[in-house]
Amino acid sequence: MKLQEIIDSLSLKVENPSADLNREVKGAYVSDMLSDVMGNSKEGFLWITIQVHLNIIAVASLKNLSGIILVNSRVPAEDTLKKALKRTIPIMTTRCLLLILSGCFTASA
Repeated sequence: MKLQEIIDSLSLKVENPSADLNREVKGAYVSDMLSDVMGNSKEGFLWITIQVHLNIIAVASLKNLSGIILVNSRVPAEDTLKKALKRTIPIMTTRCLLLILSGCFTASA
């Protein structure tokens, strides 16, 4: 499934629309622990989290993730967004709670 399809179906807000939204998404991983994401997420997955700090970009880049979805009305910190723009990692936001968005993603996939 293409990232843009997920953005449309879940009504996500793209925080850095210049990023490639046509990339393929192979699945999703839900976790707020960076070490867990580094150890268990897969290349091409979306990461669903409440974390907004700079280190999420490093992890997403390291794991070659398709993007990051911030839930619970979280917005990326300014330095996080700048790094995401530089690394072309899409960051999306939603007002949905983590559990609700996870269920919606499963239903749409």
